Amino acid sequence: MITTPLKVIFAGTPEFAATHLDALINSNHQVCAVYTQPDRPAGRGRKLTASPVKQLAEANELIVCQPETLKTDDAKALLQSFKADIMVVVAYGIILPKVILEIPRLGCINVHASLLPRWRGAAPIQRAVEAGDKETGVTIIQMDEGLDTGDMLVTSKLIVASDETSSSLHNRLMKDGAKVLIEALDIIASNNILATKQNDEQACYAKKLTKEEALIDWSLSAEEIDRKIRAFYPWPGSFVSLNDQRMKVIAEPLSVNENAVNERDEYSRKIGEIITTDENGLAVKCAEGHLLIKSLQIPGKKMTAISNLLNAYQDRFQPGQQFD
Repeated sequence: MITTPLKVIFAGTPEFAATHLDALINSNHQVCAVYTQPDRPAGRGRKLTASPVKQLAEANELIVCQPETLKTDDAKALLQSFKADIMVVVAYGIILPKVILEIPRLGCINVHASLLPRWRGAAPIQRAVEAGDKETGVTIIQMDEGLDTGDMLVTSKLIVASDETSSSLHNRLMKDGAKVLIEALDIIASNNILATKQNDEQACYAKKLTKEEALIDWSLSAEEIDRKIRAFYPWPGSFVSLNDQRMKVIAEPLSVNENAVNERDEYSRKIGEIITTDENGLAVKCAEGHLLIKSLQIPGKKMTAISNLLNAYQDRFQPGQQFD
């Protein structure tokens, strides 16, 4: 039972953070200010657009602050003026210097989308899918000066489905994280929180995604390629290259015993070679196993199922052709 609701500053930017802010708004705790990144150009027109967090905050008539940095004296003075008990940080995207971390009475806490110390860093959801992790989750930490190195306050585990994409896992962790955040704040308010130090020897780093690594490497196994495709969905989106033309792709592993693949001489095939072409897709040889490309997006066109694509471009995807 909460004896005294906490006075909270919330800092976040994308949809993931907005869901946590919404849970906080509907809790017993008081949001005294919301920090989010400055409006950025978005869309084809590159029009300045407010972040999901700002839009939600303004809809609830909350104070919104959008500093470019928190390292100035003015930024420090403004944050101090709110006299908050605690600051909640969720995918904010701006580094909090030590002086800021120490301003709220109870410091700053962060919602991180992994089971720390595994996958510290910018892309924990995508790297968990790429690595084939069987479980992941949410960790609430007491923030320090390090990168996701603070003491753990509350954790919540989720099983990673075999067909999980970064998009589906993001949505599940977003929902679970919002729930766990309120549980953590309730425990902090009741002064019953127990902090646990992270084991740095078990830590690994989830580096930021790049478009370059989304190019399919046929020297990997079909299982590894499948994980990468699911990890890089929806951004940056995996792609293949055929005759120097890049195309985004949707695919899944294909057993060597499926379709007509088992009727072919596997030893004479090259990695990246199209083995069969039919309405089910393009079966492509990998270092181990085969990948069934089910849809492709030719530049300037929409993502299209192979069964429809072959009607207009069958000559481009004949068996024996090899992806770059």
